[in-house]
Amino acid sequence: MNSVCERFLGSVRRECLDHLVILSERHLQHVLAEYALRYFNAARPHQGIGQHIPVPGERVPGPPAGPVTAIPVLGGLHHHYRAAA
Repeated sequence: MNSVCERFLGSVRRECLDHLVILSERHLQHVLAEYALRYFNAARPHQGIGQHIPVPGERVPGPPAGPVTAIPVLGGLHHHYRAAA
């Protein structure tokens, strides 16, 4: 279990905290919640589960029929891509 925690904390540091200036504890909590809920578990593929997303959303097999929109996460630090409706 320790290796899983170290991997997650390393990802948080490399992909999130190294790129932001944290202003307060409340700001840190907000950033970590958004990173974990909106990016790490909802948009980022994970190698340990075959490049799948832990919390799958609406997925359509094959290439999107229409344009693709980018949804910014953490003020544009990362993006979540979806087929436009």
